[in-house]
Amino acid sequence: MTTVRQPASLRDRKKLRTRQALAETAVSLFTERGFDGTPLDALLEAVEVSRRTFFRNFRSKEDVTLTAVKELWSAYVPALEETEKSGRLTDVFRDAMLTTLDRMDEDWYPRFAATLRLIEQSPSLNGHSLRHCAEIQAEITRRLGAPDGLETRLLVECCVAAWRCALDEWLPDCSPGELPGCVRHTFATMHRSMGIEV
Repeated sequence: MTTVRQPASLRDRKKLRTRQALAETAVSLFTERGFDGTPLDALLEAVEVSRRTFFRNFRSKEDVTLTAVKELWSAYVPALEETEKSGRLTDVFRDAMLTTLDRMDEDWYPRFAATLRLIEQSPSLNGHSLRHCAEIQAEITRRLGAPDGLETRLLVECCVAAWRCALDEWLPDCSPGELPGCVRHTFATMHRSMGIEV
């Protein structure tokens, strides 16, 4: 489970609470009213913060809505650093993801599932998510320590595609305990389809 280190100062703790309130309220509000049809001012009113406070914490309405996705990848990068890199790159990617999911807080799973549904429903949010995914893929490729070339980029693309397939399998029920099994299943299927021994 993730253990969030609490900021030392009162000001930092208040800022963290504001960020969390904005992120959690954004997902519930936009789920209820729709992302594209709900103005940012409705979120600010619900959380009772000013535009200035909002923009000190987030760049945009899309940015705050994707908090759960960004939390996942922020936890994934350190997990990737810790994962043994002597095996296949696809195994390294999978193992780092399983470690990351094990570290996520129980409260994160429903927010993440709700965020994925919002992404499916909103073209602007989907575009923002794809841009973030491209940035993360470049970071993953760099941190894998593999030779930078077409083969590495293709393997990372395959891993991201397997991850997305795992999410598609998981989304109907969204049970937190089921997501790691979906990840294992999609990666095993990918290996078989690529002719790699599982």
